[in-house]
Amino acid sequence: METVIRNFQDNQVAEIKLSYSHAVKPSLMPRIISSNDASRLFRENWDEDNLQFIEEFKVMLVSRCNKVIGICNIAKGGTSCVTVDIKLLMAAAIKGVASGLILAHNHPSGNLKSSEQDRRLTARVSDACRLFDITLLDHIILTAESYYSFADEGLL
Repeated sequence: METVIRNFQDNQVAEIKLSYSHAVKPSLMPRIISSNDASRLFRENWDEDNLQFIEEFKVMLVSRCNKVIGICNIAKGGTSCVTVDIKLLMAAAIKGVASGLILAHNHPSGNLKSSEQDRRLTARVSDACRLFDITLLDHIILTAESYYSFADEGLL
């Protein structure tokens, strides 16, 4: 029987390094107090040309005191749906050291009602957030004229 001796230098693996840097001073970060604040900030960071064209999904990362760390584009879809990879969403939240999340997607149709798929996705993200001690604060649906807040409707 032959003994195999492995040289670990031949089997190198990538080192994973976690770091965090902020380009914006905390005193200049906007603070979210209401769904109106969140919807306004999302709208300011949305490509208006796509709002009535294709569905997109974004997540706002917030600190413990609801200061906005940043907004991350998670997915772009078609004219009537968008597929969200929860692993990517949570990777952004963890890398951003977020204490809270506000989800947002648009309905190009202009319909403000949440669909069954919207509610299921919100529940799945909420479950994932609990694993990491992150609070899901809201899920906002944007249309060209208005917005719908899951938190305001008591759905969180």
